[in-house]
Amino acid sequence: MPALTAILISYNEELDLPRALASLAGIADEIILVDSGSTDRTCQIARTFGARVYTRKLDSFAEQKNYAASLSSNDWLLSIDCDEELDLELRSSMLAWKPRVPDKNGYAFPRMTNYLGGWIRHSGWYPDYKLLLYRREKGKFVGALHERVHVEGPVGRLNGHVLHYQVRSLAEHKAKPDVFSTMAAEDMFAHGRKSWRAAMIFAPPWTIIQRLVFQLGVLDGRRGWLIAWMSAKYIYVKYRKLGRLLAGEKLTRRS
Repeated sequence: MPALTAILISYNEELDLPRALASLAGIADEIILVDSGSTDRTCQIARTFGARVYTRKLDSFAEQKNYAASLSSNDWLLSIDCDEELDLELRSSMLAWKPRVPDKNGYAFPRMTNYLGGWIRHSGWYPDYKLLLYRREKGKFVGALHERVHVEGPVGRLNGHVLHYQVRSLAEHKAKPDVFSTMAAEDMFAHGRKSWRAAMIFAPPWTIIQRLVFQLGVLDGRRGWLIAWMSAKYIYVKYRKLGRLLAGEKLTRRS
């Protein structure tokens, strides 16, 4: 029976964290949370659920999660975000998986996102398969911004969903592009990207068409239109910030 460590990274997640940790009950033999300087009750809440809590300055999401993985006492890791939870079907799948000897080095599950109180079934957000369960010695997170687990060897799937509670209000969604667009601009700058003006002009309208038409976002109703619009705004802002970096300006982001 494989022992399992759940790993999470956090920054001011007191509203979502209890739900995520509660969904790990009976699944995780160990919980490790790496925090990047929360000013709310995040760390205190994690400890009440028996988590081992560490503090580390955030450099990238991938490195933060790999650091959490390095602290594990077990060979198998389950990575979820603080605004996610395992649904009942996925919990049942994992409880059935644990007594077996796994024949894969990693497992992926579909992720379904709750946006402004409704579940998104289109817009390029579903099914959003994420490889989140893996052998520590066979996998690691890669990618400075859009981190993902790279696993050597065979990968399988388990039934059920990771439920992602991404945005509660439009104001919250409007704030998200600020941090992520800065990180995206810095990543492009670090990789030598020089062109930005054409992308800043033409990529946003194409993003709206892609979300609404090709990814069937119109079927998500008002939420689909908002997702398309906010996705376009993110694209515009990240290229504008790349232009600022190329002009010698420094950008700021949270620790």
